[in-house]
Amino acid sequence: MSIRDLKTYDLIKEEELKGIQSKGYLMRHKKSGARVLLIENDDENKVFSIGFRTPPSDSTGVPHIMEHSVLCGSKNFPAKDPFVELVKGSLNTFLNAMTYPDKTVYPVASCNDKDFQNLMHVYMDAVLYPNIYEHEETFRQEGWSYKLDSADDKLSYNGVVYNEMKGAFSSPEGVLDRVVLNTLFPDTSYANESGGDPEVIPELTYEQFLDFHRTYYHPSNSYIYLYGDMDMEEKLCWLDREYLCHYEKKVVDSEIHLQEAFSEMKELEMPYSIASDESEDENTYLSYNKVIGTSLDRELYLAFEILDYALLSAPGAPLKTALTDAGIGQDIMGSYDNGIYQPIFSVIAKNADADQKDNFIEVIENVLTDIVKNGMDQKALEAGINYHEFRYREADFGNYPKGLMYGLQIMDSWLYDDDKPFIHIEALDTFAFLKKQVGTRYYEDLIQKYLLDNTHGAIVIVKPEKGRTARMDAELDARLQEYKASLSDEEIREMVSRTKKLEEYQSEPESEEALERIPVLNREDISREIDPIFNEEMNLAGIPVVFHEIETNGIGYVDVMFDLSGVSAKELPYVGILQSVLGIIDTENYGYGELFNEINMHTGGIGTSLELYNDVTNIREKVFKATFEIKGKALYPKLEKTFEMMGEILTASKLNDTKRIKEILAMTKSRLSMKFQSSGHTTAALRALSYASPSAKFKDMTNGIDFYQKIVELSDHFEEEKESITATLIDLTKKLFRSDNMMISYTASKEGMDGLEKMIANLSERLYKEVPEETPCIIHCEKKNEGFKTASKVQYVARTGNFIDNGAAYTGALQILKVILSYDYLWQNIRVKGGAYGCMSNFNRIGEGYFVSYRDPNLKRTIEVYEGIVDYLKNFTVSDRDMTKYIIGTISNIDQPMTPATKGERSMNLYMNKVSADMIREERSQILDATQDDIRALYRVVEAVLKADQLCVVGSEDIIEENKELFKTVTSF
Repeated sequence: MSIRDLKTYDLIKEEELKGIQSKGYLMRHKKSGARVLLIENDDENKVFSIGFRTPPSDSTGVPHIMEHSVLCGSKNFPAKDPFVELVKGSLNTFLNAMTYPDKTVYPVASCNDKDFQNLMHVYMDAVLYPNIYEHEETFRQEGWSYKLDSADDKLSYNGVVYNEMKGAFSSPEGVLDRVVLNTLFPDTSYANESGGDPEVIPELTYEQFLDFHRTYYHPSNSYIYLYGDMDMEEKLCWLDREYLCHYEKKVVDSEIHLQEAFSEMKELEMPYSIASDESEDENTYLSYNKVIGTSLDRELYLAFEILDYALLSAPGAPLKTALTDAGIGQDIMGSYDNGIYQPIFSVIAKNADADQKDNFIEVIENVLTDIVKNGMDQKALEAGINYHEFRYREADFGNYPKGLMYGLQIMDSWLYDDDKPFIHIEALDTFAFLKKQVGTRYYEDLIQKYLLDNTHGAIVIVKPEKGRTARMDAELDARLQEYKASLSDEEIREMVSRTKKLEEYQSEPESEEALERIPVLNREDISREIDPIFNEEMNLAGIPVVFHEIETNGIGYVDVMFDLSGVSAKELPYVGILQSVLGIIDTENYGYGELFNEINMHTGGIGTSLELYNDVTNIREKVFKATFEIKGKALYPKLEKTFEMMGEILTASKLNDTKRIKEILAMTKSRLSMKFQSSGHTTAALRALSYASPSAKFKDMTNGIDFYQKIVELSDHFEEEKESITATLIDLTKKLFRSDNMMISYTASKEGMDGLEKMIANLSERLYKEVPEETPCIIHCEKKNEGFKTASKVQYVARTGNFIDNGAAYTGALQILKVILSYDYLWQNIRVKGGAYGCMSNFNRIGEGYFVSYRDPNLKRTIEVYEGIVDYLKNFTVSDRDMTKYIIGTISNIDQPMTPATKGERSMNLYMNKVSADMIREERSQILDATQDDIRALYRVVEAVLKADQLCVVGSEDIIEENKELFKTVTSF
């Protein structure tokens, strides 16, 4: 039997998808009305997803709370958290759920057939038969609830989504994105916040929550997606038999409506919070936003990606340059959001002043008018098209499965038109069309129509307000205490009782029967073989080369590495600056905009980075090697151009251009500040590790808080420092970019070796020859235990230490401990009971360990949870089945499918860190053979980490001030 012969489905359309080497089938389940889409190919990394159109009617966040809640137990899998059980015990390559402004999707992926079927089963059951109707506690835990531990306590709110969105709403970028969307579409569901506004979330009732599920979580409103190498007929029959056949088709009114265009541009101003000691000057976000047709226009969908590149996002792009030259903002950013029905093109000036608004609009419209009159830069358009087409053909999405990303892109059209699921993933004809339009008036006409003449737009200004968070928190606290005062003694007792009942429900151990319903693989299902390592040492043109022979579909990946060991500690921040500057500053032969376009016309891109490799054979001495790396990728015939452009960047950059360096420092400062807001957990963990780890201190000095503080200092005193900055950067290039200080990592097939030696020789010839005096890099560490105050309403709490320094040893079982803590002890205590959005831990071969929380309403309580890990491990007792689950979850993290590029990177990382195949085999055996006793013994490792007593917290200024006795220093960024 073939797909076409299935009696329970209608085959609507089949299509050859040449661009992704697949065959596509669009189907509809006859009885239930479920939409089904299949993409058949030979990819072993299979993907399943079920999604629902979920337009929010208010900002209570019900789509987001529902996304969390349906994964907390279902009819066939009644455990309280089957999602976590799957993460612990599945070989998944992706397992998550996502809420968007108009849809909620539940994707899973796995290379293992049995595992894939298990994941499909649990997810289908979760969305169609969740236990939310039986357990109001799920809604109270994941959404919001009143928290009152005793009659004398203060009343407060708690809830995972409530705290997550408090964190999201603390970021100015988050505020801006939300306000732009809401402002441009006031008459549609986009006017509401699908994630939930913390001010509004507590208005959601349990009954409204259930009604949302009854309305939208029906197969007639579903989008089912299967991708990869599998028996599609068998999967379709299973879906019909187990789930879809039990539903009758029904009309679900979930259509996403078009917003009628405005007759004139709108303007809106919105405050965001900054810390009390931050300046309101140069802290405003100005944004110019236009609605661009609909996402069902396949040419427009991609054309504005190209225009975003050519007008705004590429260094030297005309809008970016003009706004920078006009002194408007310190960082000019662009975005083109085509993941909604009516895409939005935005120009954003960050760290501007509100009184620059009129000039901001005038500069944008003058530049666009001039471009329409005099024509687009054709080279910029060609570079933009090549940039996007290279990525489309390469289909390298890093750690995310290809099939997942294709599935999400399919929703950009399928959600709005049942008959158009393939228009964006089959893009070769669209790229061909866009190439032909270069040199015609096509792009200029688009600018005229959609950016200049289009009145469907908005100017959105997000302004800083000192102490806004503290004021809002005080107002909320007053409202809550006023509400509490209005309650009778009986009502207060009832509220205390409900708080206790929720905590009891959360603490209640899962029944063995419920847990055993969740399917688990066996240890025997896992191979003991390790992934191959592709490292072949050679010497080409006198340069050491490590070649990784891997089939790469005709692309060569080049990584040129320069040793940083001769750079003094004092110069390290300047190495970070050099890395930020190279590639986006003029060279002898190109303006920096031309340079970027030249690179993207011929290659898949060139970028720089600083990397760090710890010598695992010399842990006691804390030996590490740091490198400055320039990386490029191109089709084999274009590799010569790649090497030529690398040489141009390394040896011909005009590092005495103080005007451009000043702009880059301002942009770097702005982006680091944004990173600290969105990734406070990694920032805090790195900073705490830097108190005792020279390699972590190196990272902090070149890309962390220490680096940021240096950038702020240099920016504030640029006129006095500029000569010194340029002299240091020029000296560093001569010190670093020498052929005797270089090695190369190269990933390609054998065919990609043709001509490589000559290319390396040509690059080597361009590099500096003189051997300068080197200063050994001596890094001094100091325990600081800092609290960094921000305007955020939540915390990122990091506790770190080196367990080898304190007498413990590394073992593969620590990788299992990471899973146990992240999805059991820390999950239960920090997320489920504490209301934080996330919690992580890590332990590496050089002895570094950390525990960190993410968007956490607590501080002191979280530290107490970390302290409790030791006793938890001493008393660790689980069934053999659970132990197997933890082991499978650990292997799942290790055995992620790799792209050709990541196979080469992994091989080189192992080479540089001196990790042998035998070490990896030993670690894998330690994982596969681990017992409860092995896990219990790890209390010594945790004890050793905690003994170091290294603490760093990034978070709310009020909470940090309340707990300042925990810190040696309390400061702001």
